[in-house]
Amino acid sequence: MQSKKFETEIGGKKLSAEFTDLAEQANGSVIVRYGNTALLATAVMSHRTRDDIDYFPLSVEYEERFYAAGTIGGSRFVRREGRPSEAAILTGRVVDRTIRPLFPHHLRNEIQVIITMLALDEEDPAAVAVNAASLALATSDIPWGGPVAAVRIGKKTSGGFIINPTYKEREEKDMVLDVLACGKDRMINMIEVGAHEVSEEDVANAFVQATAEHDKILEWQKKIIAELGKAKRDATKPEIPAALSELFETEFKDKLFAAVFCGKPNKDAIHEVQDEWKAKLKEEVYAEINPGMAKRFLEDKVDEAIHYGAVEENKRADNRTFDEVRPLFAKAGGVSEILHGSGIFYRGGTHVFSALTLGGPGDSQVIDSMEEHDVKKRFMHHYNFPPYSAGETGRVGGINRRATGHGALAEKALLAVIPPMETFPYTIRLVSECLASNGSTSMGSVCASTLALMDGGVPLKAPVAGIAMGLMLSMNGDGRYKVLTDIQGPEDEFGDMDFKVAGTRAGVTAIQMDIKLDGIPVPILVEALAGAKAARMHILDVIEKEIRAPRAKISPRAPEIITMHVRPDQIGLVIGGGGKTINGIRDVSGVTDITIEDDGSIFITGKNGSAEKAKVMIEGLVKEYKAGEVYDGEVTRLMDFGAFVRIGPGKDAEGLVHVSEIAPFRIDKISAALAVGDKVRVMIKEIDEKGRVNLSIKAADPEFAARKGLQPSTQTNATGTSRQSFGGGGHRPQ
Repeated sequence: MQSKKFETEIGGKKLSAEFTDLAEQANGSVIVRYGNTALLATAVMSHRTRDDIDYFPLSVEYEERFYAAGTIGGSRFVRREGRPSEAAILTGRVVDRTIRPLFPHHLRNEIQVIITMLALDEEDPAAVAVNAASLALATSDIPWGGPVAAVRIGKKTSGGFIINPTYKEREEKDMVLDVLACGKDRMINMIEVGAHEVSEEDVANAFVQATAEHDKILEWQKKIIAELGKAKRDATKPEIPAALSELFETEFKDKLFAAVFCGKPNKDAIHEVQDEWKAKLKEEVYAEINPGMAKRFLEDKVDEAIHYGAVEENKRADNRTFDEVRPLFAKAGGVSEILHGSGIFYRGGTHVFSALTLGGPGDSQVIDSMEEHDVKKRFMHHYNFPPYSAGETGRVGGINRRATGHGALAEKALLAVIPPMETFPYTIRLVSECLASNGSTSMGSVCASTLALMDGGVPLKAPVAGIAMGLMLSMNGDGRYKVLTDIQGPEDEFGDMDFKVAGTRAGVTAIQMDIKLDGIPVPILVEALAGAKAARMHILDVIEKEIRAPRAKISPRAPEIITMHVRPDQIGLVIGGGGKTINGIRDVSGVTDITIEDDGSIFITGKNGSAEKAKVMIEGLVKEYKAGEVYDGEVTRLMDFGAFVRIGPGKDAEGLVHVSEIAPFRIDKISAALAVGDKVRVMIKEIDEKGRVNLSIKAADPEFAARKGLQPSTQTNATGTSRQSFGGGGHRPQ
């Protein structure tokens, strides 16, 4: 086995890259380790060119392996990996979004990057995966504009930045900022941010810190590439036929520019020019021109027109100003009383409907993956993007990587304001249906979901809104640019940046950025953050005009949840052998669910008073009885010396009423006063040293004997005389 190893230190931990012949058939491969986390990255480029497609055929796969975490995993019947987890999908998207802008996009050779997890410890694998993919590509013969570096930056309530915080550190309550940033040459080309209402200044400072760490990683990568890097394959862009350029200049240049800047908030006018272009190329004189090349040529011209109009003529496709948000509409509720909460949000041609469903703790999602084991997730946001939302037909059903990523982004944006379980013990599920799409449905989902949460009475910390910012950078290389607020249509497809920012009035809660350039300088990102803040405040004004605060009560159709606590040593008593006791409570009360935590917290979920009924039953089970308390009980057994009365559901909730405690005088027979099934009021007289409960009827109900018509006992003693006895005869069996 051949092996060459390189090492450096980042964030106080060793980062190493080992190049071997393990995957020698791949164009490039490397094993990258950070701490005890290890990943294998491979890159392969096909020799065959796909002239039948009009897109760059890159695929990125992130493969989890159970052995990496030291577990067998899988189901009981299939002990192997199945479909990718959400964490794997999101990590694969991070790698894809980072490396994709650095390829020559005219390439039509299939390229596949596969990252396989070999070992997982406390270190986050996402940043490691990007660095590994970068080295596999950069040392291969695949044309690519890297290397690129990735780092995670964390920040706690007090203190400085943490470089590559561990899973445990990221989960700590005082971690208020989590930034995953990738880039090169002091620029950033991919961002994922989760935050707890932090300032734009803190976010910008984290970006600066990230670029400093990138420099260290890139310097290390460049030394490796200089030693091991292969010569790149030829990636010369095909020459454009003169006839194609001439046709565009003479017949389509002015048409296309007019279509791009027609003032309409969609791409219909552009599509008309594209259809005309396609029809023209069917003429015999253009028969030798590759249709895919012709299509890409016109798309490049659309790209040039949008950039020229923005930078040179201060024009946007729909005639808005650069900081103008499209018309907004917000509606909380009003769809159906069946729903626990709903929201409808319009931003121009982007229309999103979100529905809220509340459930009990038992409805939470159990996460059992490599990164998390048996973790309960009580807040979920899911995103659907049906084909009709873009005016198209297509496959319906299932989810793809894009839907997973957009849903996760909105979930991250809202998570910071979701009330803790201690104050709102519900499982919360939101579903956003993107019904019409014309730019940033993910941020539209944040706004619609905020409306649904508030309509449903969820006590949010604050409403959240989001906006997508764009960028048009001068194509002549002079550095001039325009930052665009609320990108749509052609700006989204052909612009240089999609910078999504969500947050409250107090600060940022989530950011995601994708670009089509090598990178964006931090000062431009700072400008985009300022524009996003202004737009966010405007959107929040509209949301709060529709609904100022969460409704005072949740929907009557939502389940009722009652929270109670028992001592941890009483949990077994509530559950019972084999779950017999708690299952009996469920059956009798009719509750939906009873969830018991290890600390003794009990969450009872039900409707129509069933939760309260179950609570009373549990309270009875764990009740600690005290002398002097009065209860209404039921006679369960009669003995010569007294009667046993049940005063509660617990095993210790049965006590003895001695015959002397029924009336203020002795009676002849216990059966004269009581029968099994009788309801009687009793007072706890004492609880003896063995924990047995002694009860008294006469102390709790002095008129009992009179109501029953009881008479004092007359018994003949040994001398033949009668006496009235007030003493107590008999005893409780031991």
